[in-house]
Amino acid sequence: MLSLSPPITLITCPPKTTTNPTHASRSQSRRLPSQPMIIIKRGTTVAGSIPNADKAEGRASIDEDLLEVELTQTELRKEMIPKHVAVIMDGNGRWAKMRGLPLSEGHTAGMQSLKTMVKMCLRWEIKLEVEFLFSLLERIINSETEAIMREQIKISMIGDSSKLPKSLQRMISSVEESTKNHSKLQLIAAINYGGKYDVVQACKSVAKKVQDGSLHLEDIDENIIEKELETKCTEFPNPDLLIRTSGELRVSNFMLWQLAYAELFFNQKLWPDFGKDEFVEALSFFQKRQRRYGGRH
Repeated sequence: MLSLSPPITLITCPPKTTTNPTHASRSQSRRLPSQPMIIIKRGTTVAGSIPNADKAEGRASIDEDLLEVELTQTELRKEMIPKHVAVIMDGNGRWAKMRGLPLSEGHTAGMQSLKTMVKMCLRWEIKLEVEFLFSLLERIINSETEAIMREQIKISMIGDSSKLPKSLQRMISSVEESTKNHSKLQLIAAINYGGKYDVVQACKSVAKKVQDGSLHLEDIDENIIEKELETKCTEFPNPDLLIRTSGELRVSNFMLWQLAYAELFFNQKLWPDFGKDEFVEALSFFQKRQRRYGGRH
């Protein structure tokens, strides 16, 4: 998954009625308690976000005219692009199995789809939140360290790291320390994270403050609790849009508090087959929604 903090500025679409999406989505296996969340904080676009980036190394931003052309070509409205998109990337295992390939090949293909989406989110200044298997975290840190440093990406981790292998704990501490002053993007890996766990640990933190006398019971409200959630380390904790691939129609204990008013888009394609066209379709769906945030017309 990818990042935020309250109160968040969300895009409110003009009042218009729409139907629910006809797509469906989900992951190749039951969600594990150690699945991480990655959060990319909205920031300056980077070289990797431009077309043919391998031929244009060194460019630190993209041309605004190019952005306008691409949005026009996709019929998306720039002012209605969501600030933060969360993605549950389901289907890597099934994708590999259908092709008679080892599971690792499905994860490799899934990483390519993630890179494509990250480039688009950087180009259109969308914060991206991606849930993926715990086993991929060390691999991503190892393979993308050079790009992380070059593009000035800040790495943070949320969740209970005590259950991770010591070697991975050291790697995370090292990359957090070495990137703590980076400001272009923020990448947050949530490990051993779950939505229910997140709310419980926030309540415990609030209760301790009441017990210590630093907080009065009557002062507790949504903002107080939200500030104690795991996503407190990010600028915008609440996604505008959740995308789930591979046919499952549920959020599976993922950011239960933060997704309260998110629009939900489900797609039948397995994650490695989810590309630019599908992402544009999800954004188009979002732009047709009438957002009320719990209110009524």
